[in-house]
Parts: sequence; structure tokens; C-alpha cells
Amino acid sequence: MGKDKTKEAGGKGKGKQAASGSDENASKGKGKGAKGGDGLGTCTYVKARHILCEKQGKINEAYKKLQDGWLSNGDKVPPAEFAKIAQEYSECPSGKKGGDLGWFPRGKMAGPFQDVAFNTVVGATSAPFKSTHGYHIILSEGRKN
Repeated sequence: MGKDKTKEAGGKGKGKQAASGSDENASKGKGKGAKGGDGLGTCTYVKARHILCEKQGKINEAYKKLQDGWLSNGDKVPPAEFAKIAQEYSECPSGKKGGDLGWFPRGKMAGPFQDVAFNTVVGATSAPFKSTHGYHIILSEGRKN
């Protein structure tokens, strides 16, 4: 009986919570915004490339190149090819590096950019979206905790 009361009161018994690993996330405060079992929205760091354009027309041109080359066939855009298009179209200083932003933690990027970056499947390319800095396309290259 004592063990049951401890578990019910949130004790440190070996119940489902401890086995699921959610104690680890809760203790680090990283469990916020979890999106079920797909792993999206639950990681701490994302590795991404992006294309940033001030004008919507220019970002749409870049996206059309991605669509014509890969996306319309259901293929993933290879990072090297995304990098070429980023060098051609991106107005961000990272464009010179193929749009490479490297690894960045949750909380570093502004609102919509962070939302898209942390919810895009690794290897996938986002649709164009608007932020306070302009219009973006993101290629997700990795995620880790």
C-alpha cells in the first residue's frame, strides 16, 4: 500500500513516468511543446540551412527552383543543392555559406522561424513563410537534445 501512495503522489517509484524518460525532460524543462511520438518539437537543438529574401516574389522564385528540381517529384532536396540555391537567392549573410546556420538551441531564433525549424522533419524543406526579417525557406538537417 505504501508504494502505491508514493506513486500516486508523484514519488520516485519505477512507474511508467520513469520508464518513459519524461523525468529527464521535465528536470531540464525541455518537455514544453511536445508533439506526440513523432519527435517534432521535442528536441533541444536543430541544424538547419535557410534562404532569406526581403520580397515574397524572390523567395517564391527560389522555392520554384526547389520544386522543379526535387519537391514536385516527392524527393528531398540534397543539402549541397539547397546550398547552391541559397547562395544564389538568400539575402542573409549565411547565404555565402549556403544558408548554413549550424546547430542552434530552442529560444535563439524568433517566433515563426523557430516554430518552423523545430517542426520540420529532418531532410525536409519547409514551404516559404514570413517572419519579422522577411521570407524564409528552411532545410532541416538534424536535431538533437
